[in-house]
Amino acid sequence: MREYLDVIARSALFDRIAKDEISSLLKCLGGERRSYERDEYVIRVGEKVSSLGLVLRGSVNVSNEDFWGRRTIMAKLSPSDLFAEAFACAQVNEMPMDVTASESSEVLFLDFTKLITTCQDTCGFHKRLVENMMKVLAYKNVFLMQKVEHVTRRNTREKLLSYLSSQALKSGCSSFDIPFDRQELADYLAVDRSAMSAELARMKNEGLLKFKHNHFELMR
Repeated sequence: MREYLDVIARSALFDRIAKDEISSLLKCLGGERRSYERDEYVIRVGEKVSSLGLVLRGSVNVSNEDFWGRRTIMAKLSPSDLFAEAFACAQVNEMPMDVTASESSEVLFLDFTKLITTCQDTCGFHKRLVENMMKVLAYKNVFLMQKVEHVTRRNTREKLLSYLSSQALKSGCSSFDIPFDRQELADYLAVDRSAMSAELARMKNEGLLKFKHNHFELMR
């Protein structure tokens, strides 16, 4: 686990906790590390969730499918990002979403009960962990509100502009990379990939933006 200590320390869950303290804390929490190949399920719909996941390497998609198999990506998570924390906290009987590896990945699972319960050694980390977890859950609510803002726009162009504008503001620059490939972006915005690609081409021809693969530049 030592090779991933920097990644773990960057997670919002371990904010204001020193690296040497994290090593002791992981022993207390009984973290379990697992590896996954591309497209392998990390968590499947219907599974009971009692642990939260922290991405150590690679990336994972949180998504769901409707009756006809159409996928909607809720989030793509990179190293240091957390997932399933809200479902573990709520103690839901069945996970309502899939979590899949979008590339070869490693994940650290932490038991939620151990995380929020003071251990027999009465280590002083748990209070800070609980405070950090509350901030993580609050941030996820903000993130979901932002996604709702994108997908409720009237058409594909407005959805693209809403999302790309938010990424430019987040990066503080008109030129930026997004975490999605084309199919993932279409699934995230809940639009048809072909229609989205055609709209991107029109926007490029109109001088609204430039792009190559997952790199975009918005023009003023």
